[in-house]
Amino acid sequence: MHDHDHGLSADLERLLGQPASRRQSLRWLFAGAGSAMLPLAGCGGSSGDDGFGISTSTTTGNSTGSTGATSAACSVIPEETGGPYPGDGTNRNANGVANALVLSGIVRSDIRASIAGASGVAAGVPLTIRLQLVNVATGCTLAPGAAIYLWHCTREGGYSMYSNGIVNENYLRGVQEADSEGWVTFTTIFPGCYDGRMPHVHFEVYPTLAKAGSAANRVKTSQFTFPMATLNEAYTASGYGSSVSNLSRISYATDNVFSDGTTLQMATVSGNATQGYTATLVVGVSL
Repeated sequence: MHDHDHGLSADLERLLGQPASRRQSLRWLFAGAGSAMLPLAGCGGSSGDDGFGISTSTTTGNSTGSTGATSAACSVIPEETGGPYPGDGTNRNANGVANALVLSGIVRSDIRASIAGASGVAAGVPLTIRLQLVNVATGCTLAPGAAIYLWHCTREGGYSMYSNGIVNENYLRGVQEADSEGWVTFTTIFPGCYDGRMPHVHFEVYPTLAKAGSAANRVKTSQFTFPMATLNEAYTASGYGSSVSNLSRISYATDNVFSDGTTLQMATVSGNATQGYTATLVVGVSL
């Protein structure tokens, strides 16, 4: 793997990152008068994963006037651990510093294939992830121009750049800049469930695409998960056999990230295991 193969800076020219420990911050709910503490989120990885992923909301967050989000979504998504496999330059793998942010081509929507000289392609049930970024600091107005770095495990529960057999791959990782309505979209595969964690997706939020080349600039690290009915259906698909047994031994209540609630971290999902799924979430951050 080429750890320094042009990277985000080259992508910007052409088109225009140590693992945390546990949940660390509170989110504030702005709904009329007062504010309230709300639950944090988590994401799955490997049996040693501490939990990390994408924050999600039960509301789809269609644009309403200039806010583009419902009042329920007008809260900062919980801060979560990035887990042991962030690939953002803050820790190391068998090859040295693991940094997908410096890879040529990392700014992309379809994250199923590896880039920068690696050739692997992740197999699994198709999944489209749509996240809408809103700025809580300005009353949950849309946040165009902000960026998200997103990553998650394979259907077998491994992480590219880290897990045995896929250390030299970098699929299921990508960066997207929010469009004029705050949306980022990733085409990927449905993540598996590894032992000890509820299925999840990880992400980091950056104030701009230009600043997404260094993990030092991230303003939020979080995770999101999926409804149990979706998980049970998705894992009937080929290749997800181990996820069925792993899921039977874990729940949101016993997960070390989602045990305090999933209000802002539960994606809204449509679709099926044959044709694929679309997961939607409004992500509130303070920019």
